[in-house]
Amino acid sequence: MLYNQRRVVVTGLGAISPVGLTVSDMWEALVSGHSGIDYISSFDPSPFETKFAAEVKGFDPMVYVSRREAHRMDRFTQFAVAASLQAVEAAGLTIDNSNAEETGVIIGNSVCGLLKVAEQLKVLNEIGPRKISPILAPTMTGDAAPVQISLILGAKGPNYAPSSACSSSSDSIGHAYDAIRHGEAKVMIAGGTEVPIMPICIAAFNAARALSTSNSEPQSACRPFDAKRDGFVLGEGAATIVLEDLSYALERGAPILAEVIGYSATSDAFHITQPSPNGEGATKALNLAMNKAGVSPNEVDYINAHGSATVLNDTTETHAIKSALGKSAYRIPISANKSMTGHLLGAAGAIEAIICILAINHGKIPPTLNLTHPDPECDLDYVPNKARPAEVTTAISNSFGFGGHNSVLIFRRYSE
Repeated sequence: MLYNQRRVVVTGLGAISPVGLTVSDMWEALVSGHSGIDYISSFDPSPFETKFAAEVKGFDPMVYVSRREAHRMDRFTQFAVAASLQAVEAAGLTIDNSNAEETGVIIGNSVCGLLKVAEQLKVLNEIGPRKISPILAPTMTGDAAPVQISLILGAKGPNYAPSSACSSSSDSIGHAYDAIRHGEAKVMIAGGTEVPIMPICIAAFNAARALSTSNSEPQSACRPFDAKRDGFVLGEGAATIVLEDLSYALERGAPILAEVIGYSATSDAFHITQPSPNGEGATKALNLAMNKAGVSPNEVDYINAHGSATVLNDTTETHAIKSALGKSAYRIPISANKSMTGHLLGAAGAIEAIICILAINHGKIPPTLNLTHPDPECDLDYVPNKARPAEVTTAISNSFGFGGHNSVLIFRRYSE
């Protein structure tokens, strides 16, 4: 079939993260082992069990949009717009009448516009319904980010916002990949955005016993695959990539950073927060993605782990990698950047996809920070504490979310 012959490449990257407001700054911080986790500054965290997170510092939306436009966006949309404009500029992409109809935007998220909702709930309770902002409705919805990006860029192709917990942005990239392969678009801007660092989210995840409470040492709190791990750390930010039909990218002389060769998504159908025993659902997702990509275990050079630093997730992810990749699992370097960026929930997968692409292009693997007490059940090579040079041709990005979501993306160095 025709769509099976279409190849999909990545031509632009954009990121707003707790360790950098551009892709290059983020990458430099990650390979240097710099953590963006610290005590919360955006509100008083003293009443909460967890008092730290990975906040984005120094972000100014007016660098990207007018004051009036910024006012009409929740912070999660501002992040997504900024990351997307970065990615489009890096791709050297101009959207006009020649390609607008075949350019789409898919931006995933998990908790979406709760900042505006929280602000307006206060207005509702203190003043009344007649003082609610007329722009609340379009700013709080999950699709606010791709809508604004589409409006600003004039992209008229597919436009929506997947929400699959921590897999949201990986699914966004996967859907964009499929849209191009199936001939539904030439260009897709895809990724995720999230702003969960607010009182209600900290309280909710504390109530679920999901967050680390190591308040004495915030930068050491997120400990993927470490025996002393006690939960994940919330992060905020956005990441997007520009995907293109290879023939179109070549036609316009775009910079080709990597090729997307595989995507799969499965559901555990097991528990609302816990992964299935031994990672059966994650194993299936890994096997499906590798089969679709035509990649064997001995061809995989790097895995960016979901690595959330929860007790169950890290163990089951390790089991899944072993089950899917067999003996090769012990050879492949694996790293978990959540140890530095925190967990960006719906934006995590896109950040991690970008890290895979950068590892391919820079020949370097960022470390898993704070891995000082190896867990006997997590016995693979997690690149502890220090970046490592490596020849990376094929990289896998894992995203596993609450509700049993399992999403896997595979990237490869582009070659003709």
